[in-house]
Amino acid sequence: MSATVIWSLAVPALVAMAGFLAAYWSNLRLARRKDRLERVNEQLKDLYGPLLALISAADRAWWIFRTEYRPNGAFWDQDDPPTEAEGEAWRLWISTVFMPLNRQMRDLIVTKAHLFDEESIPKCLLDLCAHVSAYEPLLVSWDNGNFALHKPARNFPRDQALQHAQESFNRLKSRQQRLLRHR
Repeated sequence: MSATVIWSLAVPALVAMAGFLAAYWSNLRLARRKDRLERVNEQLKDLYGPLLALISAADRAWWIFRTEYRPNGAFWDQDDPPTEAEGEAWRLWISTVFMPLNRQMRDLIVTKAHLFDEESIPKCLLDLCAHVSAYEPLLVSWDNGNFALHKPARNFPRDQALQHAQESFNRLKSRQQRLLRHR
């Protein structure tokens, strides 16, 4: 066989092989992008979106409550304790407004922990879970007529949790938009 014949057969084979490899790498790159987009969509839909909505709703409810009750100072100030009516309002709002929202947040954090973007659950969200769990025995005490305690030792990490949820949601929305633009 002459060199011309070999080259006439080899060139099309090399071009076909190059085309195959280019298509393979392109498909692999597209599949990886699709997987990243699916992950981001799942994180937004199942964790960060609902978490941000719940924390934002609780934050707004808190400001509504505080506008109505003791707007100018700490609610449980030892030097200026709340009145009996204010204590009743506190227990009502905690049991009917805040705890239902808080339980949803805690359950979301616990059941969707695999969707966190970080390597571990952020401290502010662990503190949120601890706060919610610490309220549970207080609610039982209140149901039994014992009002000696009105709040757990750990406060709700409202500012930190809201900031974390907002920043994470925004970061993922940006990532989602970049992935959608480069389809």
